[in-house]
Amino acid sequence: MTRALGWLAAIGLGAGLVMAFGVAPREATQGNVQRIMYLHVPSVWVAYVAFAVVFVASIVYLARRAERADHVAHASAELGVLFTGLTIATGSIWGKPTWGAWWTWDARLTSVSILFVMYLGYLLLRGMIDEGDRAARYAAVLGVVAALNIPLVHFSVYWWRTLHQPPSLMRPGGSSMPGVIVAALLVNFAAFSLLYLYFLAKRVRLLQLEAEAAA
Repeated sequence: MTRALGWLAAIGLGAGLVMAFGVAPREATQGNVQRIMYLHVPSVWVAYVAFAVVFVASIVYLARRAERADHVAHASAELGVLFTGLTIATGSIWGKPTWGAWWTWDARLTSVSILFVMYLGYLLLRGMIDEGDRAARYAAVLGVVAALNIPLVHFSVYWWRTLHQPPSLMRPGGSSMPGVIVAALLVNFAAFSLLYLYFLAKRVRLLQLEAEAAA
């Protein structure tokens, strides 16, 4: 199953590159720099999904003390940090030619940074506590609290004035983008989701082996 996910993710990423650079048209205003959207937006999506999984798995662990739920939360938090970092990096690269600055402390970028730091803290907390069950409990509480920042990140462009544009797809009334651009985004959404699932399965298995070795 994991190997199949890996192959599907590789195929999806290849298809996403073809859609982004070979099928989707050049944006009239921003030019080719806009194509970074096909990396930036799916990264945001996967980060949301990863932290939502941390939220659910953390609640399950606190309720049932299920070790597998803790492994899923741990692995998903690592991937969420990875994809949030990718989101911030690609956003900065996109922002420089578009806004004239690598970074600006507007509502969207600030809230994403807070989310990123909170989950870095989640990982640091796990590493600082030697007792496995206590580390899992403390991290689960932080994982639940930190996930509450996701709606703040998503709706920040509506609640405050910001340089960042509103969501391209997940917006009231649906998307106004041409169908071919939406199709290219959806292919990359699927590819990044498969990549997340592949990494998650591999990391959860590794955490299980580490727990068995420690026992």
